[in-house]
Amino acid sequence: MAASPQVEIVAYSEPWLGELVPMWRSSFETALGITDPHPLQEQMEYFLRSVLPQNKVQLALSGQQLLGFIAASSESVSQLYVRPGCQRRGVGSRLLQWAKQNSSGSLWLYTFKKNLAAQAFYESHGFAAVQHGFEPTWQLEDIKYFWSAGAKSAP
Repeated sequence: MAASPQVEIVAYSEPWLGELVPMWRSSFETALGITDPHPLQEQMEYFLRSVLPQNKVQLALSGQQLLGFIAASSESVSQLYVRPGCQRRGVGSRLLQWAKQNSSGSLWLYTFKKNLAAQAFYESHGFAAVQHGFEPTWQLEDIKYFWSAGAKSAP
């Protein structure tokens, strides 16, 4: 495992959009082994129109390198992605820690059933699977996870 980078968690700002969305897509495609057929501009518009207004977005930076991001409200995590090659170095844990600290005391999120690494990550951070479902846009099974500050964390 590579050494953990010095990571700073900062609020999203507009200049990062051009780097954030391609990194998000790369992480998504790598994790799921699929290619997103949508134009990158469409994903940027989705981020600005849907993700940003409904969530607080935080970036994980090492110097001027974007390592990952989280989009979360006080009740849920909408997006959490770490740049491929920077995973398993504590970046996602730092982002998730931020979400927990800024939550209402509990969080829910979804991950795809085929993303075993994400399932292991969330479970190691005290989340429990509470519902299995299906995500129609990607035609993939998903899992809803729940975390509560009052629940005993996973070992």
